[in-house]
Amino acid sequence: MAIALRKRGPSTFERAADGSMTLMEHIRELRNRLFRASLAIMVGFGLGLWLAGPVLHLLQQPYCDLPKARLADGTCNFVQLGPADLFLLQLKVSLWVGLIVAAPVWLYQLWAFIAPGLHRHERRYAYVFAALAAPLFAGGAVLAYFVTSKGLEFLLNVSGGGDITTTLDITRYISFITNLILLFGVAFEFPLLVLMLNFVGLASAKRLLSWWRVAIFVFFAFSAVVTPTPDPFGMTALAICLSALYFGAVGVAFINDKRRGRNREVYADLGDDEVSPLEFDKEPVEAGQRVDTIAPIATPDPVAPPAPIDRRYDDMT
Repeated sequence: MAIALRKRGPSTFERAADGSMTLMEHIRELRNRLFRASLAIMVGFGLGLWLAGPVLHLLQQPYCDLPKARLADGTCNFVQLGPADLFLLQLKVSLWVGLIVAAPVWLYQLWAFIAPGLHRHERRYAYVFAALAAPLFAGGAVLAYFVTSKGLEFLLNVSGGGDITTTLDITRYISFITNLILLFGVAFEFPLLVLMLNFVGLASAKRLLSWWRVAIFVFFAFSAVVTPTPDPFGMTALAICLSALYFGAVGVAFINDKRRGRNREVYADLGDDEVSPLEFDKEPVEAGQRVDTIAPIATPDPVAPPAPIDRRYDDMT
């Protein structure tokens, strides 16, 4: 007895890539992926409630490690201004932890929805950029954690003299350090933008290298504006790291240009203000063959006038 095998149809990815999915199917797929991403974030939020205490303790360490932040009994000098501030802060930290823990799931759902609309080489570039984005953001977060400790030490030494006792609100302090971590992490993604400009062919490695003076000035100006502390440590550390990442990205751009064989065109060795040489051909131009005269077009026949309607149709039509 022959067993009929059920033929497997094209997958959802294939149908979305070739454009055979209808609008309602796209909306239904988006709904399902949003539901899965939300479910993963809720599970991560539940795990974040369990990890909120250790995470808050870790975020408090840059301030609590300072000698002036400790009270006589050795506890850290933090206050809350409202009765529910600490509870709401724990919920906020739990949500951040949930987003980080569930990032592989909701990022995959987002990628699975937009990937069918990309070409194969565009998807390959997206894999590389995503693999570089995570460690770069982590490096920026570690730098922000270090800068916070040095910046708070500088500020307490400047403004903590005399009989003034410094007491920090726990909510404002956690918001300050999380915003600093987020800001440094996003700033560290700038080399990916430089590589993107080179990979798509908008800027060559030589052109990117010629912009190094402007880039360094922009990095220091950007660091001075976005760094929330007025101390010179955060601004200088962020600007130096961004400059180093920029030159590293330019080095990768040189490798990419060499691999693709760019700047090897006919006039690649000429300067922008140099006139290109013209080839002088001394060979004479031979005369072409004689073209015969075209015969005149005959006069068309006259068009017969249309017949009356009663002659073209009978009684039935």
